[in-house]
Amino acid sequence: MREILADLVAEQQGLDQLLQRAPDRDWRKPTRARGWSVQDTISHLAWSEDYSLAALRGETQLLAEVTGAGIDGFNQRGVVAGKGKRPQEVIEWWRFSRAAVVDSLSRLKASGRVPWVSGDVSARTFATFRLMETWAHGLDIRTALDRQDEDTPRIRHVAWLGWATLPHSFRQAGEPYPAPIRLELTGPGYARWVFGPETDQVIRGPAGEWCRLAVRRIDAAEAANLSASGETAAAALRLVRAFP
Repeated sequence: MREILADLVAEQQGLDQLLQRAPDRDWRKPTRARGWSVQDTISHLAWSEDYSLAALRGETQLLAEVTGAGIDGFNQRGVVAGKGKRPQEVIEWWRFSRAAVVDSLSRLKASGRVPWVSGDVSARTFATFRLMETWAHGLDIRTALDRQDEDTPRIRHVAWLGWATLPHSFRQAGEPYPAPIRLELTGPGYARWVFGPETDQVIRGPAGEWCRLAVRRIDAAEAANLSASGETAAAALRLVRAFP
């Protein structure tokens, strides 16, 4: 757990530091995520951390609320909760909430189980979901603030999550997942990351593109540097979705 939690905190702090340098007027800028502003996005992250803490505490009635409201409807609650707040209030809310989640996760073994939207997941995977969401929305905010995206080795966690959730992605699309695929990715600093067994179903290319595809910030047509060998691998480029 130590590695994933250290990377999660680093990802959150990186976004926090960017926002500290942004004047209040920039918090009103629109992002590419569901038409939310920068402030709406941080409100959503803070709300998500509050919800995550409830899940860690076993308050499973909130899972039923997600199912009833739908993911989009539930996510919008965080945006509504942040309306009328000043940027400083919103970022303090996010800081407090995310710290509570990290503290709770630090008390669990990596294999400990946490109830989540698509079923129980390990504590390590749960922490990876938190990093993925922070990174994905950080992309939206950096675009809104006209800041360059610079991938770090931390995206390895997002790359793994995109691969690990492929069976769920195929089920959500109502398509069979007949065989596991293999990812052969090039990360920052020419790192080589490989996930999956030896198989003829292989996706190759830059990790940054795979990760952006997995969080739906680009589509398969825009992932021009990713190549797929095999029908299942080709379908994965169309269906990958590293979130519920």
